[in-house]
Amino acid sequence: HSSTSSMDNYAMHAAEVQTSFLYNVCLFSAALSLGAAIASLFNASPLGLMPSFEGLSQEGKDENNNPGKTIAVLRRDDALKFTTRGLTRITRHPLILPVVPWGFATAYLAGGRLCDYILFGGLAIYAVAGCFAQDLRVIREEGSVGTVFQTELSQPLGEDGNERSQLTLFFEETSFIPFKAVIDGRQNVNDIIKEFPWIQLLIGTVLGVFIEVLFVQLLSEWAVQV
Repeated sequence: HSSTSSMDNYAMHAAEVQTSFLYNVCLFSAALSLGAAIASLFNASPLGLMPSFEGLSQEGKDENNNPGKTIAVLRRDDALKFTTRGLTRITRHPLILPVVPWGFATAYLAGGRLCDYILFGGLAIYAVAGCFAQDLRVIREEGSVGTVFQTELSQPLGEDGNERSQLTLFFEETSFIPFKAVIDGRQNVNDIIKEFPWIQLLIGTVLGVFIEVLFVQLLSEWAVQV
C-alpha cells in the first residue's frame, strides 16, 4: 500500500512538473511572439501597414531667422521599407506571422480545450492566409500592398519611378517561411545579428509576458461568468 501511494504521489508530482513546464514554455512562446511583432514596428516590411520613419538633423532658426540649435526630427519615408534588414531578412511578414506561435501557445494557456484550439488556432491559420494573400497580390500584380505600394502594371509608378521594381526585388530577396532565405543563401545570419532590433525585442517580450498573463486571466474570468 505504501509503495502504491508513493508511486501515485510521484505520478502526481511528475504531472505537475510537466504541466508547469508546458505552461512556462507556452507563456515564453506567446511573449516572444508579441515581442517580435512589437519589434517589427521598428523594422517594417513593405507588405505591412506600419509606416517607416528616418531620423534627420535639422538646423533651427532663432526669432531673427538666424541659424540656431540643431534639432532632431522624424520624417516619414515608406520607401525605406524596401531595404531588406533585420527581421525582414528572416521573413517578409514579421508583423503578422508571429500570430501563429502566439495562437497555439495561447490556446494551451487558455485551457487547452478544443474550443481554445479552434479559436486561437483559427486566428493562426487566418494570419498565414492573410500573408499568403499579400504575396499573391505581388506575384499576380494585383491592387496594392502595404502603405500603399502599387503592384498593378496599369497603375502609375511611385515618385521615384521604380516602386514596383523595388517591391519585386524585396520579394525576391526575402522569404515567406521564416529563415528560408537564410537556408537557401539569399540572406546571411551575420547580417541578421547585426541589424536585428534586439532592444525592441527584449522590451516587447517583457511587455508580452504581462500582456499575455493579463489576457489569459481575463479569458478565465470571462469563461467563469459565461
